[in-house]
Amino acid sequence: MKPHRIALLVALALPFGIATSALADSDDIVVENAWARASIGTSRPGAVYMEIRNKGDEPVTLTGLQTDLAMMPKIHRTATDEQGVSSMSPVGEIVIAPGETVALEPGGLHAMLMQLQRPMEESESFLLTLTFSDRGETTVEVPILGIAARGPED
Repeated sequence: MKPHRIALLVALALPFGIATSALADSDDIVVENAWARASIGTSRPGAVYMEIRNKGDEPVTLTGLQTDLAMMPKIHRTATDEQGVSSMSPVGEIVIAPGETVALEPGGLHAMLMQLQRPMEESESFLLTLTFSDRGETTVEVPILGIAARGPED
């Protein structure tokens, strides 16, 4: 594909929270419905939610995140024990089987944005790059919704 057509596709895709692939072989990875909540300043971490779909024939492994919005973006999992106490812990990698979708959502897997560099303001957006061990990188524009938002439909 010619460079000007790639640039046009990127420009058209980003406003809709759709991923753009940095490598041709990562076309099998689709990131949809990305969103984040506004933050209260920078002292508390932010969170990002999305769906990551593997359209390929081989498993893919999400190994990292990068954004200029936060110094330490990481995948975390929220778990609730038998007594109803919730806790969060980091998850090193996420393997996505062929044909499967992994949801990063409130109360489960999610991207934590620790050490925010600026407040996450409602109606703004930022770029988040997902790194895959076997498929390169995929970048998505993440819209920031209201502080009490429960999803992109709100």
